[in-house]
Amino acid sequence: MTEVSSLTGRLLVATPALADPNFDRAVVLLLDHDEEGSLGVVLNRPTPVGVADILAPWAALAGEPGVVFQGGPVSLDSALGVAVVPGGLSGEGGIPSVDSGARAGGDGAETAGVPAADRTGVQSGDEPLGWRRVHGAIGLVDLEAPPELLAAVLGSLRIFAGYAGWGPGQLEDELVEGAWYVVESEPGDVSSPDPEQLWRAVLRRQRNELAMVATYPDDPSLN
Repeated sequence: MTEVSSLTGRLLVATPALADPNFDRAVVLLLDHDEEGSLGVVLNRPTPVGVADILAPWAALAGEPGVVFQGGPVSLDSALGVAVVPGGLSGEGGIPSVDSGARAGGDGAETAGVPAADRTGVQSGDEPLGWRRVHGAIGLVDLEAPPELLAAVLGSLRIFAGYAGWGPGQLEDELVEGAWYVVESEPGDVSSPDPEQLWRAVLRRQRNELAMVATYPDDPSLN
């Protein structure tokens, strides 16, 4: 199989031509990408459900708006936490591959993206307990850990229901078809206080022709 250059930690920004309603104007943070497939969460799909309604212990750490986000169309009954730990941790980390699954936390269950083996309190490098780095300052939170473990170090927290997943080669095919722009992420993307405007904001900051795409009308017929 052709080696896949990892896009983990980068953003997939839906092009105006992408017809799938699940990803209309979506901004997806890739949490895992290799030859076995890809996994990410949609950053700009807030739901009306408050974090306090489903994960009350974590509500105080969740950024505004303090609601659950729909991370994608897969496993909507699973919970996944993504958080920023300021300070620029060094070294490269990762998360389980797509085929390890992402399951809802609970008694004896595996929290999405955080295997049980990593919940023993043993962490590599300088990572705080209960947080596993994905890229830069962005990482996954063990939602079964006591929130007070992370209260002093988290810069922001988002709770997602479900995720976006691609099988081997599927995302690469979509990139060839022109369904996505691939751009660098920033820690602030995870905690944007105005997620509905994130699609335009991410494109607007690009220093190339993509900045013009930010002006694309919501209804192309009005153009």
